[in-house]
Amino acid sequence: MEIAEKKDTEIKTSTALPAFDSFVDRESDDRDRHSRELKAGLHPLKHKFIFWYTRRTPGVRSQTSYEDNIRKIVDFSTVEGFWVCYCHLARPSTLPSPTDLHLFKEGIRPLWEDSANCNGGKWIIRFKKAVSGRFWEDLVLALVGDQLDCGDDICGAVLSIRFNEDILSVWNRNASDNQAVMSLRDAIKRQLKLPHGYVMEYKAHNTSLRDNSSFRNTWLRG
Repeated sequence: MEIAEKKDTEIKTSTALPAFDSFVDRESDDRDRHSRELKAGLHPLKHKFIFWYTRRTPGVRSQTSYEDNIRKIVDFSTVEGFWVCYCHLARPSTLPSPTDLHLFKEGIRPLWEDSANCNGGKWIIRFKKAVSGRFWEDLVLALVGDQLDCGDDICGAVLSIRFNEDILSVWNRNASDNQAVMSLRDAIKRQLKLPHGYVMEYKAHNTSLRDNSSFRNTWLRG
């Protein structure tokens, strides 16, 4: 019995080691990057980010077609790099429908199945097209500036351009941690200064995989 328990412990430990090693490597890489950027007279961000772009064919919903259509635009890791990138991006009001703009931490792809996303979900807010660009910019600045105070639980954010409305969503790692989910909701409301009357909805990514929908059948409102 003791031998079996020892083997179980060894298996659990060895299984957890790759994820721990990856985290340590990432922390070390971030420290090295910060040191290089500071020496270059730049202002390093806490995380390196990537802007992605998706232009989907209306009516086509297969995951393969969605992944094939994701395009990396640019990455950045300093304040200076961010503004160079952001000032040259097309404004949301000029983008065709349906289009998605994604801003995610390096190493996380904007896919439900990504290892950082598969157990998580997203908060969803719907906006009229006239105001979505302003709220998207506020969200981008909060994410890049690490102002949401939710640490590594945040994976990224998406602006979904649709025919009659635009939709902002913030993705997090753990949909089952109710306290973290609600803390993220409060942080989003605070940073966006969200007016009363706007409804926030939450949806787990595993639910999206089952019903093949990003925004239908949400299970939590706040």
